[in-house]
Amino acid sequence: MATFISVPLKKSSEVELVKPLSKFITATYPAGEEQGEYIRAVDELNKLRKNALGRPLDKHESSLEILLRYYDQLCAVEPKFPFSENQLCLTFTWKDAFDKGSLFGGSVKLALASLGYEKTCVLFNAAALASQIASEQNLDNDEGLKNAAKFYQLASGAFGHIKDTVLTALNREPTMDISPETVGTLKLIMLAQAQEVFFLKATSDRMKDAVIAKLANQAADFYGEACKQCQYKDNLPKYFYFQEVLSVLAAKHTIMQANAELHQSMVSKQKKHFGEEIARLQRSAELVKTVASGYDEYVSVKDLSEKINRALTAAKKDNDFIYHDRVPEIKDLEPIGKAALVKATTITPPLSQKFADLFEKMVPMVVQQSMSIYSQRKAETVNRLVGTMREATNLCNGVLASLNLPAALEDLSGDSIPQSIAEKARAVVQLGGLQSIEQLIRDLPELLTRNREILDESLKMLDDEETTDNELRTKFNQRWNRTPSGDLYKSLRAEGAKYRTVLDQAVQADQVVKDRYTTHCEMIALLCKPENELNAAIPSANPTKTLQGSEVVNVLRSQLAQLDAMKKERETVEEEVKAVTFDMSTSFLTALSQDGAINEEQLSLSQLDKLYGAYNQRVQATLRTQEELLGQVQTSHQEFSSLKQSNTEANQREEVLKKLASAHDSYVEISNNLREGTKFYNDLTEILLKFQNKCSDIVFARKTERDELLKDLQQSIAREPSAPSFNVPSYQSTPAVPAGGPTPAPRTVFQPQQPQAKTQPPARPPPPSVTPQAASNAPVNAPLMSPPNSNPPPVAPPTQAQGPPYPSYQGYPGYFQMPGYNPYAYGQYNMPNMPNMPTMPTMPTMPNMPYMAYQQTPGQGGYPAAPPPGQPYTGYPQQPPQQQPYYPQQ
Repeated sequence: MATFISVPLKKSSEVELVKPLSKFITATYPAGEEQGEYIRAVDELNKLRKNALGRPLDKHESSLEILLRYYDQLCAVEPKFPFSENQLCLTFTWKDAFDKGSLFGGSVKLALASLGYEKTCVLFNAAALASQIASEQNLDNDEGLKNAAKFYQLASGAFGHIKDTVLTALNREPTMDISPETVGTLKLIMLAQAQEVFFLKATSDRMKDAVIAKLANQAADFYGEACKQCQYKDNLPKYFYFQEVLSVLAAKHTIMQANAELHQSMVSKQKKHFGEEIARLQRSAELVKTVASGYDEYVSVKDLSEKINRALTAAKKDNDFIYHDRVPEIKDLEPIGKAALVKATTITPPLSQKFADLFEKMVPMVVQQSMSIYSQRKAETVNRLVGTMREATNLCNGVLASLNLPAALEDLSGDSIPQSIAEKARAVVQLGGLQSIEQLIRDLPELLTRNREILDESLKMLDDEETTDNELRTKFNQRWNRTPSGDLYKSLRAEGAKYRTVLDQAVQADQVVKDRYTTHCEMIALLCKPENELNAAIPSANPTKTLQGSEVVNVLRSQLAQLDAMKKERETVEEEVKAVTFDMSTSFLTALSQDGAINEEQLSLSQLDKLYGAYNQRVQATLRTQEELLGQVQTSHQEFSSLKQSNTEANQREEVLKKLASAHDSYVEISNNLREGTKFYNDLTEILLKFQNKCSDIVFARKTERDELLKDLQQSIAREPSAPSFNVPSYQSTPAVPAGGPTPAPRTVFQPQQPQAKTQPPARPPPPSVTPQAASNAPVNAPLMSPPNSNPPPVAPPTQAQGPPYPSYQGYPGYFQMPGYNPYAYGQYNMPNMPNMPTMPTMPTMPNMPYMAYQQTPGQGGYPAAPPPGQPYTGYPQQPPQQQPYYPQQ
């Protein structure tokens, strides 16, 4: 392992960014140049992620720049998109940087629908790459030392930032590599290495020994703290990485202490404290010796050891011959001071020098949300003003219709259609008459059914996914550790319930309109007829031409003209109110940059009051004017009615004219209501389609997360043992054969039920080459001797009976039955020597057949023991003297 420690990078899986982000942009921003620019920015963001995470990165500053630029872009884009599990759901999968996994299970990984998780892992990789770049620097020159210190401090700051923010960013337990304990340890390691670089720089610049000693002592303190973190944290030692790092940290801690003592000894020498100098040098030599004996495979201290020993030898020599200063105990010496010149880099985006926000023109989500609320407040203000004016106008029309005005003033002849009624009849025909209204009424149920189907299908997707999630949670219990679907879908279900309430209210409003249409349908149909039929349907009455030039008629006409002027003014005010626009994003962005937060209610209400305050005053003025005019009209109408001749025909005619005027007003209102209802259902359809897409996206993301989690669970289950471990009984274990001992021949199992075909015996081997005298002098029951050199040495007799060392066959001399089976009952005694036995036929030798001592069984004859070297086997015929070889010997 290298002297300086570097951290491996995490690996990420590919993520589809273009489709969901483009879908959100298309649904949120209107079509145009701005929308196209945002979609192109999404493509650039996807390319940036692939460059940063989709390929191996070189240990160079340019690669680190790419990672930092992607991290800065994530920080810039986070407030501009609603990244969450129940809105814009993007699942990021990362593997543990230190856990290498197993052959079957693979390494540990975590998939989360959180941009904060992506930011944390990217920052981890930036810190890891910075540590690798620092480790590759040439520390023999100032440039390399400066770069190494800069990158180590950047890595330390990044790890420290992760430690402070990871739990908040993830809202769940992270993998071990980005856990606060792990990154806290890595922060200390990087800080210690940065301090060591400063120590090397000070040494290279030949700074004062007192300063160098303090720098080295501070580095030793950092290394010691990091070493403690590796030792005492429960989860860190399980990583092989930290097990290996621990040795390096311990060695570095000791080496830095040795350097501190060495340079402090030089300070003592300058102060002429020669005994202290020797004590510190001795302590330094002991520390270096500890490193050389225990950690020599990780770090080399040969040069440092030689330097210390030379200084110690010279100091002892000078003290022994010149100074004779007392050498104190190391514990009695004053502690060496510390000087920390390193500091973890503060992580404040942008970290990249070439960063340019791809979504610079897009406002943050908090501004978008404030804009949305402001738009709702503005719409409510406009609707309130417009609704107030329309309600007042309808009230005015209703009062005039009840008084049969202005038709009563126009119908002084008593036998023709009043001009106002004729104009209203033409207006009804131009608007489409009954056919238009009936078509709108027929369209409403289809629009309602379509919206209900979209809403039902959206909620059904949530129900099906939640059911599946609950089943798997019941099956896997605590292992199914993702967010429950019921908790995740609360906001969506609340939104769906709101839409269902809106639909129910719309159904009630539709019924009110239909009932009103039914009430006025007959009179509306009468208005749609030709003028001659309409005139015939209106009863005639006695003429009242005497009132034609009366003062009361002129007053009524003047008052009605004022009311008409007031209505036209309201129409103008309504158009102006609807046309008011104002961009609140600038105000919200200014407040966000100054205060860090947006008080939307205060800003919105203040701005709306500026925009619509004057219009509200004008509307209130028209209401007061209308109230005064209607009072005057009613007074004048009473006087007018008293002057008219009352009879049955006149009353019937006046009643029909009132109904026709009311039918016209009702037709206009019903037509407007039905068109507004149609527009409402069409707009609601778009909203419900967005809601459906939102539900579909989150269900798809949850399905992907579910599949990943199931795969991980299957792998973890496959890694678990199928049964608990148990100890094998000692009698079932196979005893080890002693080295160099003979291998026992396998026992032959006799199976009389399945007789084998008789095999022809091979030729007997030649008898050993011995002299007759040796054979005759050998005892019958000779003790077991060493086997020939070609056989391994004998061992103690086994506990079970064994077969002969070479095959024997029934019917041949020298055959011995297996212990426990002897149908012929011979061979119960030791065979005597047979010196005069004729030479036996040659038997082929058995290669690789080890020699084995035969264990005698009670009641069975013993097997001949091995004779001493050079002597024949007892019981075998002697071999005749050897003949001269045919070929000459060399």
